[in-house]
Amino acid sequence: MVRLYNSLTRTKEDLDALCAPKVGLYTCGPTVYNDQHVGNYRTYVFEDILVRALKLLGYVPNRVMNITDVGHLTSQGDEGEDKMEVGSAREGKSAWEIAKFYTEAFLADCRDLNILPADILCRATDHIPEQIALIQRLEAKGFVYKTSDGLYFDTAKLPDYGKLMTREHVEGLRSGARVEANAEKKHITDFALWKFSPAGTKRQMEWDSPWGKGFPGWHIECSAMAMRFLGETFDIHCGGVDHITIHHTNEIAQSEGATGKPFAKVWMHSEFLLMNNAKMAKSSGGFVRLSDLKGRGFSPLDYRYHCFTAHYRKQLDFTWETLEASKTSRRRLKEACLMLKDEPSKPNCAEYAARFKDALCDDLNMPAAMAVVWDAVKSDLPGGAKRSFLEEAETVLALDLFRKDVEEAVDPEIAKLLAARDDARKRKDFTEADRIRKVIDQLGYVVMDGMAGAKAVKK
Repeated sequence: MVRLYNSLTRTKEDLDALCAPKVGLYTCGPTVYNDQHVGNYRTYVFEDILVRALKLLGYVPNRVMNITDVGHLTSQGDEGEDKMEVGSAREGKSAWEIAKFYTEAFLADCRDLNILPADILCRATDHIPEQIALIQRLEAKGFVYKTSDGLYFDTAKLPDYGKLMTREHVEGLRSGARVEANAEKKHITDFALWKFSPAGTKRQMEWDSPWGKGFPGWHIECSAMAMRFLGETFDIHCGGVDHITIHHTNEIAQSEGATGKPFAKVWMHSEFLLMNNAKMAKSSGGFVRLSDLKGRGFSPLDYRYHCFTAHYRKQLDFTWETLEASKTSRRRLKEACLMLKDEPSKPNCAEYAARFKDALCDDLNMPAAMAVVWDAVKSDLPGGAKRSFLEEAETVLALDLFRKDVEEAVDPEIAKLLAARDDARKRKDFTEADRIRKVIDQLGYVVMDGMAGAKAVKK
């Protein structure tokens, strides 16, 4: 039985899908005003593992992911500029061009990370009518009030508002609200459903509505699109832990306020990726992109492996040294799998397959799952049985373990330097070998050592 930690009840629960084996799954997607950083991708890798694990365990997940291309303001207090407008001003392109460019960049990164595409990818700007209709339902039930800058949800009208939050979340929310308070709000926790276009200006993204020209708030898109594609109640809603306090709390409020039904049965949240003991964030300006990893000679799949080294509900430390360790581990695992590629097929080993699935069933315990994989690699299982188990595990891991890397032609000068470095290493002249490696690095290549010898990969 699959057991998942539910942030709403703060306990592990058996997965009780509404229409098993089908599982309705909504995963919060990116705001496409900038590149995503590797901290963001930790969440998307976790969600991919959830989808792949459900498939292996006999379920049929239907995953919906949104693309936020309007309405996400720079302030959590419903103030500031729309992030899409910020991206437009930064790059001298239209907000629509920014959205298209960064959506494509995000999807390309997902492909590099072997993240399965969502079954339904929906953009906020394609579903404005559904968002307006949902606000009208809330208005009819008395949850909405008007201010000079928009329509707001009155959280005092919902008795269980904030049930997703812990006491620490509430205290943090109140502390932040003291800094960015909107004087026209009735309560600190009230949030925008629809924002009016400022008088005398024309926004790049704005729509007519029963209340005047404007644009939707950030939260309403997810409720409207989740209900559009999954129904008013569905199985699992995922996102990063930073969504608990504001975004997901407000999704629950407006959805359940409108329908009177539970919104999502299970809420799952991945923890932060830490760099220098701080959460990686775009606002800090020092975030690491997937392209930065490639520039240092890492494969995106080295980072995917790194995500497996900690449980998704535990904070994960990111340094270049820890990523190097994950790169080495993935390379060794890949080499072991490639050695089995031509082994005759034999029945999967029931013991290892059961242990691997048990780890997945235990709230996606990837460190435990990886321990099973390594136990199998080091075991005395017949080659064919070992191969069968690892191929099954690979349907979840998606590390390209059985795919041979494409060899690129190397410049003759680089090839000579590699040969000279190899000769120095054989003579145990590691000072000279390191000097040559640095020369190769200055010429724009990264040296990668493996069981089959060293190779140089262009940065």
